[in-house]
Amino acid sequence: MANHYDTPPRIALAEKLTAAVRPQLKNSRQQTLIDYGGGTGLVSLPLAPLVQQLQIWDTAERMLAIVEEKITQQGLTNVSGSLHDLTKESIHEEADIVLLSLVMLHIPDTQHLLQQLYQLLKPGGRLLIVDFNKNHSVSHPKVHNGFEQDTLLQLAEAAGFDSVSYETFFEGPQLFMRQDASLFLYSAAKPSQP
Repeated sequence: MANHYDTPPRIALAEKLTAAVRPQLKNSRQQTLIDYGGGTGLVSLPLAPLVQQLQIWDTAERMLAIVEEKITQQGLTNVSGSLHDLTKESIHEEADIVLLSLVMLHIPDTQHLLQQLYQLLKPGGRLLIVDFNKNHSVSHPKVHNGFEQDTLLQLAEAAGFDSVSYETFFEGPQLFMRQDASLFLYSAAKPSQP
């Protein structure tokens, strides 16, 4: 799958996601960004010039092999790929910003993942989640059918985050399991002081 992941429709969607995230990274040139579940880097690699260090984490070795190929091809010196699964392990690193782009829908225990992400962030760090709004036309045993704003806000606040913003930024045909769908960008912060 990894070798065929960067299809024209996925690239076009990734460009929209990157455009939505880019304004969130102004004044981040001295910060570390972790793209958790970053796949082949479609969304985050174009953001590399905006941060000091970009780490693309994924659970699939083949996706990360493609990331490494892209890093070499593009001559990126501030990007690395790492094999990590926060649903099964705790990581003792710290980041200024963590991005999840179309990842939460694949996570059965979203509360646990949010707690892991909270621990990963430095005080004052930011969590950026791009995913689908709740879509009752989608039904699949292995993915959430999107998220209700209030539910996500409650889960994040229970993990310790201060909610900053939640906005729907794109709607389109056949985006989510061949169903029309809309995408949101959620931004939260880990408090600077406990």
